[in-house]
Amino acid sequence: MSLYCELCFHRCALAEGQTGLCRARGNRGGRIVPLNYGKLTALALDPVEKKPLRHFHPGSLVLSVGSFGCNLRCPFCQNAAIATSGGDLPTRDCSPAELVAQAVRLRSRGNIGLAYTYNEPLVGYEYVRDCAKLAHEAGLVNVLVTNGTIAPGPWQDLLPLLDGINIDLKGFHDRWYRSLGGDLETVKTAITLAAPVCHVEVTTLIIPGENDSPDEMIALARWLASVDPKIPLHVSRFFPCHHMTDRPPTPVATVYALAQTARRFLRHVYTGNC
Repeated sequence: MSLYCELCFHRCALAEGQTGLCRARGNRGGRIVPLNYGKLTALALDPVEKKPLRHFHPGSLVLSVGSFGCNLRCPFCQNAAIATSGGDLPTRDCSPAELVAQAVRLRSRGNIGLAYTYNEPLVGYEYVRDCAKLAHEAGLVNVLVTNGTIAPGPWQDLLPLLDGINIDLKGFHDRWYRSLGGDLETVKTAITLAAPVCHVEVTTLIIPGENDSPDEMIALARWLASVDPKIPLHVSRFFPCHHMTDRPPTPVATVYALAQTARRFLRHVYTGNC
């Protein structure tokens, strides 16, 4: 008998022993379980600006943690080794209590909390939730860097545990999102639900020939401003990587021009990777 994973719009139907599109959730023993729970592929003390978050505890450090798996298939993924892995990479086992204890020890070095990042952290939803609860109890903050591809129910349940979020808005065209295995409306809903609850910033990576038109940026920035014109937008430069090596880096002039376009609607617009 198949079970449906209800975490995101893909709603993978999984028979016993099968693993979902994200490679991190599967049907085991008649339950949908996170296969990457407590299995870390990356751990680093990073500046919070690297997430990127510009208006959230600037100048602070945050203990950043990643696992494996992702529910999108972006050909330009900068962390493809872990995002496309199904657990075949070396991992370090780390319980939520162990991770939070390490974060607390790092307070003396300026750490303010935990950042769930590198791969898509929400495919390991239960680990993020359990760590975030303990982090709050220890007086730490929780940062999430996500593609925003999550169903509204679990998203709303998690939001009270989050303090700062950066959500990738990969463009503003249904065709582009479908080519990545995603859904634009799902991400828009995630942003809309999160904005009143915690600090939200948005990143858009500009891919030459795909999402780099002024008209698309106007539509994106105008919509984001309708949610809240104070949401910071990071307009970021693409460099060839993973399966997208057939085009040059985004011209710096294009990034600057699109950022200037976005400033017609938004109060805080930043350029990245330039």
